[in-house]
Amino acid sequence: MYSTMQRRDFLKISGAITALSFTHRVLAGPSQRISIILEGGDPCASSDPVGWAAGRLRDALVAKGVVCQIVSSADQAAGSAFSVLVAGPTSALAGEFPEPGAPLSSPESIRLSPGRVMGAPAIWVSATGPRGFVYGLLELTERVQFNADLATGLHLEGAIEEHPANEIRSVSRLFCSEIEDKPWYYDKDFWRGYLDVLAASRFNRFNFTFGLGYDFPRGVTGDYFHFPYPYLVEVPGYDVRVVRLANEAGEQNLPPFTAEEREKNLQALRFIAAETKARGLEFQLGIWTHAYEWTDSPHAHHRIEGLAPATHATYCRDALGLILKACPQIQGLTLRVHGESGIPEGSYPFWKTVFEAISGCGRTIEIDMHAKGVNQTMIDMATATGMPVKLGAKYSAEHQSLGYNQADIRQLEIPQPDRMESGVFSVSNGERRFTRYGYADFLQQGRHYDLLFRLWPGTQRHLLSGDPEMAAAFGRTSSFCGAVGLDIMEPLTFKGREGSGMPGGRCAYTDSALTPKSGDWEKFEYFYRVWGRCLYNPDADPESWRRYLKSNFGAGAGPVETALANASRVLPLVTSAHLPSASNHAFWAEIYDNMPIVLGSEASPYSDTPTPKCFGTVSPLDPQLFSTIVEHVGDLLEGRSSPKYSPIEVAQWLEDYTAASSQALVSARSQTTSHTSPEFRRMEEDVLIQNGLGRFFAAKLRSGVLYEIYAKTGNAEAGKLALAKYQEAREVWATMAARANGVYRADITYGDVPMRQGHWSDRLGGIDKDLAAMQTKLQTPSTLGASAQNIEGAIRAAAGKPNRPAVHCTHMPPASFHPGQPLLLSLVVPAVHDAPTAVHLYYRHVNQGKRWLSLEMEPRPDGYSASIPGDYTQSVYPLQYYFALQRGADAAWLYPAFNSTLSNQPYYAVAKRS
Repeated sequence: MYSTMQRRDFLKISGAITALSFTHRVLAGPSQRISIILEGGDPCASSDPVGWAAGRLRDALVAKGVVCQIVSSADQAAGSAFSVLVAGPTSALAGEFPEPGAPLSSPESIRLSPGRVMGAPAIWVSATGPRGFVYGLLELTERVQFNADLATGLHLEGAIEEHPANEIRSVSRLFCSEIEDKPWYYDKDFWRGYLDVLAASRFNRFNFTFGLGYDFPRGVTGDYFHFPYPYLVEVPGYDVRVVRLANEAGEQNLPPFTAEEREKNLQALRFIAAETKARGLEFQLGIWTHAYEWTDSPHAHHRIEGLAPATHATYCRDALGLILKACPQIQGLTLRVHGESGIPEGSYPFWKTVFEAISGCGRTIEIDMHAKGVNQTMIDMATATGMPVKLGAKYSAEHQSLGYNQADIRQLEIPQPDRMESGVFSVSNGERRFTRYGYADFLQQGRHYDLLFRLWPGTQRHLLSGDPEMAAAFGRTSSFCGAVGLDIMEPLTFKGREGSGMPGGRCAYTDSALTPKSGDWEKFEYFYRVWGRCLYNPDADPESWRRYLKSNFGAGAGPVETALANASRVLPLVTSAHLPSASNHAFWAEIYDNMPIVLGSEASPYSDTPTPKCFGTVSPLDPQLFSTIVEHVGDLLEGRSSPKYSPIEVAQWLEDYTAASSQALVSARSQTTSHTSPEFRRMEEDVLIQNGLGRFFAAKLRSGVLYEIYAKTGNAEAGKLALAKYQEAREVWATMAARANGVYRADITYGDVPMRQGHWSDRLGGIDKDLAAMQTKLQTPSTLGASAQNIEGAIRAAAGKPNRPAVHCTHMPPASFHPGQPLLLSLVVPAVHDAPTAVHLYYRHVNQGKRWLSLEMEPRPDGYSASIPGDYTQSVYPLQYYFALQRGADAAWLYPAFNSTLSNQPYYAVAKRS
């Protein structure tokens, strides 16, 4: 063991090994080599996934012209110019490295340290689990791969240490179209490249999903794998058959489904599972449908024969058991257990039978139940298997919101006596209605399950996005109140569903040069890199994704990052602030079906939206922090200030982000390595579309507010400005759509009805119809009255730039609370001329079935204080709260406020109990 002085001397020596000397002295000459030492006595360091990652590093080094070997002892590395030591924190081989600090906190934690092995320069990759070693080796691989200078890639100024912020970091991929998905399902090279990217991005789980192409087994056409069992296994004792009837091209009299095709399907699944495990990822199988018969489905492509209600449950159990046996890499199952699975809610004997396959498979299998409609009976049944149980809750309905868990759910999701259903959806549309689109009441103390968030693909579906700030926000909030992480339903999820698949590639480009050569994942590689790294570490070194941008765009990498980041904030902001439908089946933010501003001008395309169904009444995803158009105009005309974020503030953010993105895109185009490369063109076109959407929604929101002022007051100026803003929105949309005509096919299909397919150009008709109705309305102005002063102020607010107060306050959130005792909260407010005159505390249990409460805080010399009552803290739920500040009738604002990138949690939560 080295003395303290020796370690200090070593640090001086190691710091003196510069990148320049490394290049010209250490690796000079063809006889020099690098050794990767996988310590043979360490079962983690010598595991198969670590061997795979070491092979990736070796290949990257060899591609740089270096001789590289993988060995199992330091003796075998003798004479090497440089070594990579892969060994645990207590390895005897690390004697020439500085002593590590605190123990690594997780098997996925990594520590990279510069030092020496047998006197030669080296890097020590230290971890306590195989996945940590994999991440360390892949980090070095990318440093080598993306740096032209090998020395720069392998030079460390000092130790690097990282720890995972989320236990689960998952990507889900769905099979839902025979014509679009079979090519990649069977393509082994596709899977190798795709899974390589997921591993390098530090995702630790891959969820391969069947049976999610339909919300309910009615009106089914494209159904390959929808009820997956008979497509994968033949179950002894059952004569269950797949009968092929038609395909997505409408052809009939097709070759039958054969045993050879079934075996091919199973072998492909086995390959995918094995390749996933080989990279150190968990393999999760999703089975979302257990119905075997479709209702009202005369055009179904297949029919399942040989099953009856009496044999249904046992067949599913036995088929699942065979799949678990055939694919030993399956570590978990994701199951939809509410009525949309095709199994009526309350059919507990069915699920008890299916769960027998899990409890009897002879290994640990996680049960991940989609949380919608789950009640205690289902939870108890799952935990009785003895297996780990997770509930998969939607993070933000079926869309991507801003990166925080919504402060409240929409009023439509709150259980009401007049909205209780019976039959198939008696639970999820009954007393458990509030479980449909969020974490519900599942984050309670003493739970015998974990909560996993799932990010659905209603918002970001087809266009490339990537905002490191937003991804980091999700990285911080996916562990909200003890949740274990996030499963991302990746881009292109639902492409070709409901029998709408088309040949020519899932990305739907008109120009084949834009179609990624290695598979559709290649278009979204930046998305995976940013999200994976930020879910692992929200404070990740930006270089971990910037090196990828530099390799593609050279000097244009910085502006590309800025352009894409700002454009990527547009649709999540719209989703949080203005959500016409919580269902991804209806609201497609990228290719928006126009919601009419003028009530009655056309039917609302959205059903789950407040009445009267028009643009002004659309609820935010988070109605606690954002106001509707009608709500905001009511405040303006009454001279009230509201702390909520208004539609005009949202419009201003959209204008600011799109302006910043557009400016950066101009710089990127002039500085990039090649503005005609497929990589740049794909990015540029998707940024332009998202910027167009941002400007459209900004102008339409302003028009909506101005029109509501007109509707309430009859003020002609408000009506004139509303029309002008709507015309501006229309022109933005038309310009964006015209350019997109040369990029994307005329029919981008995510379903079998117009609102789930088509093109931006298709949506102009709805906009024009509503515009014409507005013009007609303005020709016969009403004579409603209101305060002239308030009307003028409302118009100025709607057309101008909002100015939310920003008094610097300070709050230290408590580390814990004691159930049954009051929780004292204080807000320090500086004594300035624009300080608030009143402050209200808003608080709630972390339970979306409950509503927020508020109380006025007491002033004190340095600010305000109030206590959440003791009878309220006596609860099984954590607490959340925020502050609303008021300055007379003129101004109101929230604390904590959103930051400039809308990437922080705008409230506090206290989960720990003392």
